Amino acid sequence: MPAIISDQFRILNAANFVAGVADTTQSYYTFLGLPNSGDVGLGYGTTDWNSNTPAPKDGFKEYNDDYDTMIALKKLNTGDVKRMVRKYTWTAGTVYEMFKGTYTRDSLSPQTSATNLYDAKYYVVNSQFKVYVCINNGQEPQNPLGKQSLDEPTFTDLEPKTAGTSGDGYLWKYLYTISPSDIIKFDSIDYIPVPDNWGTGDTTDVKNAAVDGKVETALIVNAGGGYQPISTTFNNIPILGDGTGGRASITVDAQGKVNNVTITNGGTGYTRGTLKFFPGAPGSETGGPIVGLSAVGVGTTSVAEFEVIMPPPGGHGHDVYKELGAFRVLLYSRYENDLTNPDFITGKDFARIGVVQNPKTPSGALLNSSKASALYALKLESLTPGGSPVNTTFAVDTPIYQTIGVGSTAVGYVASWDSSTAVLKLYNPVGLGSTDYGFRLNNFTSQIGVGGSYAINGQSAGPTLGINTSFGTVSNPGTATTVGVALVQLGQSFVEGVAQPEVKKYSGEILYIDNRAAIQRSSSQKEDIKIVLEF
Repeated sequence: MPAIISDQFRILNAANFVAGVADTTQSYYTFLGLPNSGDVGLGYGTTDWNSNTPAPKDGFKEYNDDYDTMIALKKLNTGDVKRMVRKYTWTAGTVYEMFKGTYTRDSLSPQTSATNLYDAKYYVVNSQFKVYVCINNGQEPQNPLGKQSLDEPTFTDLEPKTAGTSGDGYLWKYLYTISPSDIIKFDSIDYIPVPDNWGTGDTTDVKNAAVDGKVETALIVNAGGGYQPISTTFNNIPILGDGTGGRASITVDAQGKVNNVTITNGGTGYTRGTLKFFPGAPGSETGGPIVGLSAVGVGTTSVAEFEVIMPPPGGHGHDVYKELGAFRVLLYSRYENDLTNPDFITGKDFARIGVVQNPKTPSGALLNSSKASALYALKLESLTPGGSPVNTTFAVDTPIYQTIGVGSTAVGYVASWDSSTAVLKLYNPVGLGSTDYGFRLNNFTSQIGVGGSYAINGQSAGPTLGINTSFGTVSNPGTATTVGVALVQLGQSFVEGVAQPEVKKYSGEILYIDNRAAIQRSSSQKEDIKIVLEF
C-alpha cells in the first residue's frame, strides 16, 4: 500500500528531540574522536583519510568503534539546541515563490519545481535578520511564475503589506527577528534558527494577530473579458467557501478584463475558498447569477478565474514551525581549553564528531557532567629513578605498555603527554588486541601482580617512568597537582595514580556520526561544532 511519513511527523520529531534535551532525566552529548585516522593497523582509519574521507557506516560495530576512539564529550543544554529552517537571504531581482499549501508532485512550485511547500523558496531573511513569508509574489496571467522582488521588506507590522514603492506586486508577512545571541550561535550559511516557545516574548504579538482560516491573498488565473463598466473597481465580492466574512475588491481595466484583485476582509475559518465574478451589468459583483450578457455579447464574454490562497492552520504567524517547516535541529558545542578541567586535550587531532544519548558513568549512573574525558590517564612519577626531573617524551599515537604480571600486558596509544604535570593520557581501542590478545585488553593499573611492574614503556627517548601510586586514594582522589607555585587541575580523579575514563565505554545510543579531515587541536584555538539533524 502506498504510504508516506508526513512532514508534520518530521516537525513533531524535531520538537520532541528539543524537548528531550530539556528533559533532566536524559543527557545528550556531542563528542570528539578518532585521534589517529591515518592508522590502518587497528581497523579504524585509512591512509588517505584526509584526502578521501570515508562516509560513516551505520551499525553496532561502528558504534563500538566510535567509543574505542572517543576523546572527550560535551553536554548539550537547552540553550545549545535550536530548530532550524533553510536560509533564503533576500536579494533584489530574485523571483521568490509564495506560500501555497497546494505544491505536490502533481502541482510543482513555479521556481524550484518543489513537490511540497517546505522545499519551495517562499520566505526570506533580510539584511537586518528579520524573517518574512511571501504572501504574494506578483503572479498574474502575464507573469504566471511571479515577478522579480525589488523592495526589501524591513517593516515589523502585524498585517501583511508591500515592502516599497516599486510596484513589484509582492506582499510580505513579518514573522520574527533573529536575536543577536542566536545569530552568533546558530546562524549558518545554509540555515537560520527559529525562536523557541513561539507565541511568547517578542513573538507574542505575531501569534496573537493570527486568525484561523483568514484569507490574505488571491490570484488572477484568467482575466476574463467583457466586464462592464470598464475601468471600475467592484467592492465587497464575497469569498465563497467553508469560512465566513471574506470579501474582495476586483478591478476591471479599459479593455473589460480583470487586472487586480485585493482581499479587503480575510474572514475566518476558510480551508476552501473561491471567487465568482460574472461579466455583465453593475450588480454582478454580488456573486449572483450571470446577468447583462446581452450588453456585451455572449460570444465576446468570458468569466475570470481566481485562485484564493488558503493560509496555514491557525493563520499566518500562528505556528512558525508548521508555517516554515522546522524539521531540522542544530546542535551547538564549543570545545575550548579550560585550565580548571582540561578534558579537551591539545596537541592532538580528531577526525570524527558525533552525538550520543544517555551515556553512563563507569558506575552505571547517567552521565550528567558538563564535559567528560573518554581517555584513561596515568599520573607518572615526576622524578626519574635517579632523582632527575622528568624529560621523557611520549609521542602521540605511539604505543605504550605495562607488564601487569607474567604473560599479562596492558597496551595503549598515547593521546597526550604533559611533562609538567607528568600526566599521560591514552586510549586503548580493541583493535590493539586483535591478534596477540584475542580482542581482550588489559587496563593499565596500580594493582600489579607477580612479575608485574609500574613501569610504562613506550617508543620514547629518555628513561622509563613508573606510575605514581601514592597520588590519590579511593577516599581522597587526586584531582590537581602542583607545578612550581601553581596548582594545576587535572580534569580526572586519580586513585593510586590511575584515572579511569569518565564515561562508560559502549554506553548510551550513538545518534550521529560525522567523519571529517583531521583537525589539529592547539592550546590557542577553539572549535565551534554545529551539527544539523534533519528529521
